[in-house]
Amino acid sequence: MRNFAQHQREALRDIEVETLPGVVLGHRNIPVNAAGCYVPGGKYPLLASAHMSIITAKVAGVQRVITCAPPFNGKPAPAIVAAQHMAGADEIFCLGGVQAIGAMALGTQSIQPVDMLVGPGNAFVAEAKRQLFGRVGIDLFAGPTETLVIADDSVDGELCATDLLGQAEHGPDSPAVLLTTSRKLAQATMAEIERLLTILPTARIARQAWAQHGEVIVAESDQEMVQIADVGRSWRFAIT
Repeated sequence: MRNFAQHQREALRDIEVETLPGVVLGHRNIPVNAAGCYVPGGKYPLLASAHMSIITAKVAGVQRVITCAPPFNGKPAPAIVAAQHMAGADEIFCLGGVQAIGAMALGTQSIQPVDMLVGPGNAFVAEAKRQLFGRVGIDLFAGPTETLVIADDSVDGELCATDLLGQAEHGPDSPAVLLTTSRKLAQATMAEIERLLTILPTARIARQAWAQHGEVIVAESDQEMVQIADVGRSWRFAIT
């Protein structure tokens, strides 16, 4: 992840051009002074979220990177703290939800405010970032995690099921959709999903998302799969 972030940073070039005699135009890419990275983890630790935000900020040249993650089972999650430290965080706080977003953006007696907020979170975290946008910068207006897997009969059902549930476990409102030309793969994937839901530690959330927002769609051709993916939920045929 650090390697790719460095390539991204190197793609941002400062320029300075004399367009007319004595007229010099250009731009510079200057990092913000401080970034606040939110790492969700109230239901279960999400280590990758620490790397996605903290490493990117450090590679960009942000001088002060602070990070907040909620307690897990009543105390800081050791795996998240380790991930935050390894990613290069300058300050690490065990604080979650709207409180963490507000503390990083507005500051407290022990937390100096930041210039930009980044990182995923639940609907309350997303709304807090939306309301604070303008006072601080944010990465984006985020909705629920969603995934669409497009696959043919060369793919394994267990792999598809793992990819779908790996996103469905983010929250009960996370859509997870398989789009395929193979009825055999569709049936195998659904069977694997039911099997995995009996053993995954995240099954309680993933099962809700799958039951409410899961789809397996069988198309007649690769071209139809592309068309279905383009138009969203205007499916011709679905197995549920």
